[in-house]
Amino acid sequence: MNAADYLRRQFAYEAWANREVLQTIRVQGGDDERSLQLMSHILAASRVWIERLMQVPQSVAVWPKRDLAWCEAEAVALARMWGEYTDKTSDLGNEVSYKNSKGEVWTSRIDDVLIHVLMHSAYHRGQIASHMRESGKTPAYTDYIHAIRQGFLK
Repeated sequence: MNAADYLRRQFAYEAWANREVLQTIRVQGGDDERSLQLMSHILAASRVWIERLMQVPQSVAVWPKRDLAWCEAEAVALARMWGEYTDKTSDLGNEVSYKNSKGEVWTSRIDDVLIHVLMHSAYHRGQIASHMRESGKTPAYTDYIHAIRQGFLK
């Protein structure tokens, strides 16, 4: 498997894991403020990064206050956008220049940005799981190997 195929598979996992978390939030009442705050951030940051890669203006705040319906719609949109982006991007070693949320100009390799997005999301999904456990709830089971073993990813 080449690097592009590997990253496509990782973004398929990302979309699945986000759906699992959102479904768990919905089943448990849809009103878990901390989980929604973190999920909104995961999705907003993902959008910020894809917009940077596409060289378009940032359309969302990095820490927006959004509801479950927005998160669910945004997760669907981002899964499509990342799928399209990874399908058409051939040279992952190319660099992209962008401004961060502080207005600083940076240049990063595309593959580094993609890996950052994936790791950032996993980190915050872990925070959601910890928060849910502390609140007496059962978090989504989003382990990568679980997704593979259950055939959720090809």
